Amino acid sequence: MSVVCGVKFTLVDAKLFYRSSFKLSGILLFSLLTIGLGAGTLYLDWVAGRSPVQFESLTLPFWTCALMSAIVGFWAVPTLQALKAGQTIREDGPQSHLKKAGTPTMGGIFFVPVALLVSVLWSGFNPLVIAVAALTFSYGLIGFLDDWQIIRRKSNKGISPRMKLALQIGFGGLFCLWAGLTQPFSLTNLVLPLGLVLPLGLLIFPIAWFALVAESNATNLTDGLDGLAGGTVAIALLGLGAYVAPTAPALMIFCACLSGACLGFLVHNRNPARVFMGDTGSLALGGALAAVAILTNSLAVLLVLSGLFFVEAISVMIQVAYFKATKGPDGIGKRFFRMSPYHNHLELAGWTETQIVATFYLVGGLLVFLTLAIF
Repeated sequence: MSVVCGVKFTLVDAKLFYRSSFKLSGILLFSLLTIGLGAGTLYLDWVAGRSPVQFESLTLPFWTCALMSAIVGFWAVPTLQALKAGQTIREDGPQSHLKKAGTPTMGGIFFVPVALLVSVLWSGFNPLVIAVAALTFSYGLIGFLDDWQIIRRKSNKGISPRMKLALQIGFGGLFCLWAGLTQPFSLTNLVLPLGLVLPLGLLIFPIAWFALVAESNATNLTDGLDGLAGGTVAIALLGLGAYVAPTAPALMIFCACLSGACLGFLVHNRNPARVFMGDTGSLALGGALAAVAILTNSLAVLLVLSGLFFVEAISVMIQVAYFKATKGPDGIGKRFFRMSPYHNHLELAGWTETQIVATFYLVGGLLVFLTLAIF
């Protein structure tokens, strides 16, 4: 607590001031993100001594995929509307979300393929890019099956959680097996902050396997507000691309392409959203982040970059564990948060969607700077 001009000012007061004064429209928030990402690509290329218009850069593939996915979206979104691929809103979610019922979902079906195709061609069919693109596509396929079942059944329940997890584990296991058989033994090292390297040997593969499944589910949980997952993943991908550029320029191109495609998707997904990415997009994006990190010894880097996704996932785990631990004879337990994931807790606490999304964008950007500074 502090005193300013004789007035007591508490943390609660600060939160109320923030919620009441900080208001952004969806288009303004999208514009600020676009400027931030655009400036970020230029700055990172400049620091690395790359021309932003050269073939092997962050800037050129980023903007190419941003424009392509935005243009494709003007055809894809009406098509999804015509197919009646509307989202079913869960009844136990925030009541403000009920008005979003019927908004087309499965948007990942148009912006993820754009990024995968462009990155594979742009990298000259680089084997690492092909492998990461294949993993991303396979996780997107899992999401597509889930989204399709939701649309077909007109329910917010798709394929069973057990089936979804089994498919994630299966495709993740195949990717890790390929990496173990084809990549140098140095892949088993884990890069830590301050240039430290931890040799893990074969232990790296179960860790990598877990990371694929955990990251894809964490990004899936973050996809709950207009523009939230698309923007935060775009920021994380840009940071990861900058980090891996010196050792894996082809994977830098992949990250730039997918980050740009996310921005192009946000043309249609910004608040108020005309389309949702669905599991088709969110599972694919999480798988892509983890796959790039695995092939570049940067799982520790990913942990920092994915701090927001980590918090979202942990909030769900805490909520479930606390509910079970406090369950009474009537079978009803207490809630640690108003609602999980954490962005829903903030929404029920009085934050608007754009305030939450803007804050997550800001934190995501700070995590990129932190990552590049300590690694």
